[in-house]
Amino acid sequence: MPMKIVTIVGARPQFIKAAAVSRAIFRCSFADAGGFSEVIVHTGQHFDEKMSEIFFKELEIPQPDYNLGVSSLSHGAMTGRMLEKIEAVLHEEKPDVVLVYGDTNSTLAGALAASKMHIPVAHVEAGLRSFNIRMPEEVNRVITDRLSTWLFCPSKVAVDHLGNEGVTKGVHLVGDVMFDVVLHFREKAEQAILLEQWGVESGKYVLCTIHRAENTDDPERLFAIFSALKDISRQMPVVLPLHPRTFNAIKMQGRQEWLAGLKVCEPLSYLQMVRLTMSSHAVVTDSGGLQKEAFFHRVPCITARDETEWTETVALGWNQVVGANKNKIFDAFCQAKIPLPPCEEEPYGAGHAAERIIEILKEEIA
Repeated sequence: MPMKIVTIVGARPQFIKAAAVSRAIFRCSFADAGGFSEVIVHTGQHFDEKMSEIFFKELEIPQPDYNLGVSSLSHGAMTGRMLEKIEAVLHEEKPDVVLVYGDTNSTLAGALAASKMHIPVAHVEAGLRSFNIRMPEEVNRVITDRLSTWLFCPSKVAVDHLGNEGVTKGVHLVGDVMFDVVLHFREKAEQAILLEQWGVESGKYVLCTIHRAENTDDPERLFAIFSALKDISRQMPVVLPLHPRTFNAIKMQGRQEWLAGLKVCEPLSYLQMVRLTMSSHAVVTDSGGLQKEAFFHRVPCITARDETEWTETVALGWNQVVGANKNKIFDAFCQAKIPLPPCEEEPYGAGHAAERIIEILKEEIA
């Protein structure tokens, strides 16, 4: 009889990661009748068409079996509502394992619900640390790691973080599933998506995404970032897929003029983002996922945060962490004009992380 996995997702980065693992689950089930069955639960954390539905279609992820519709609440209310609804799903499905990704409220709610029902938790992207406990994501990932039976780490640094915290049982270095997805879709994105729709040429624009609360909720930080983007745009076009949270923050302050001179567009699909990332001159972001994807494509990244979980990208010279500092962001952009030497290192594995995760779960659960 197939072993049942309940997969909990709710935000775009989780959809991307799930694309690789769900594909591996399907391959395993197709090859082995005693493999896995997967039940996908979408919490609703990212709920609109651009932020959610299109990712399932484009990444060829099976449609969710459950959509809980929990969004637009405070952290506590959102997590509590998700916990209640996920618990009901787990009572109905009775899975062998609950699979969670990353560090969102959906991640924490899934891990809490499963652990209280004594269902083993598998955490994909375990061991990441910013060491900034004020970040909700840091709280979510630390607690989820403590609740997990299997901790699937994207890099040796993540394994070392867990070891320093005394967590060694169930820890596996598997690589980064997002690298699996990039390798699978990179050629398709290059062939299917044309840069002309944004009015830019390959290597002659900067891609920017800003969405983290530490920036959007702080008017001074947000002003500094957009001042730097305006300076950059005088030298090179800046393409800005505008996150709803960022747009609302700008609108609340009555500062729509900050967007003048930038190539602002709505949030983009995964393939569109891959195409824009791989062909850009540089990336400015506060997104963890985009930091990695810039590195996968060997595009210089400028991180508008005070720290990063992806320290490997910094150590290898492809990521500058500059905070929300106008001058530092612009200086990093100027430095990105200097070509970096070729980098053959792959600290996030060789693109087989999802297969390794399923192999381990099959062995362990059996």
